[in-house]
Amino acid sequence: MKALIYTALAAVCLVPLYATADNHQQPVEVEADRLDLDQRAGTAVYTGDVEVRQGDMLIKGDTVEIQRNEAGELSRATALGERAYLRQQPENQEGPLEGWGRRVIYHVAERRVELIDQAEIIQQGDRFTGGRLEYFIDREVVQARSDVENQEPQRIRMTLQPEE
Repeated sequence: MKALIYTALAAVCLVPLYATADNHQQPVEVEADRLDLDQRAGTAVYTGDVEVRQGDMLIKGDTVEIQRNEAGELSRATALGERAYLRQQPENQEGPLEGWGRRVIYHVAERRVELIDQAEIIQQGDRFTGGRLEYFIDREVVQARSDVENQEPQRIRMTLQPEE
């Protein structure tokens, strides 16, 4: 039985989280206090000060749910917490992109990150805040909205640093 659990855990942890071109070749490392694994559903729910790392990408939350597609590949990672966190080093940029929200959802195939409820993104000194922020990794595009489901709108604010 232990061998089956270790095999299942390894299968969940070795699926790719893409950030830069080399990240998909890096191992996924997960630290948490608890794991609830459902192989049939293709989900793993980690709880308790969770950190998911692969290459230069880091996702943190009180709870992180990892979902796999039918091929066993990571399709989505969702972090929840008072300040769930994402850090990623985009290619060809000096500093990392950092993002916070009460919910952070990383859509692997689309290479898109959603930050929801008290969302914030900081990259190279530029800062975006609002109810919902979406970051398209490959295109380096941010879309901001004030609406958050079942909550008062959270105004969009943006601070852009002058180019040097």
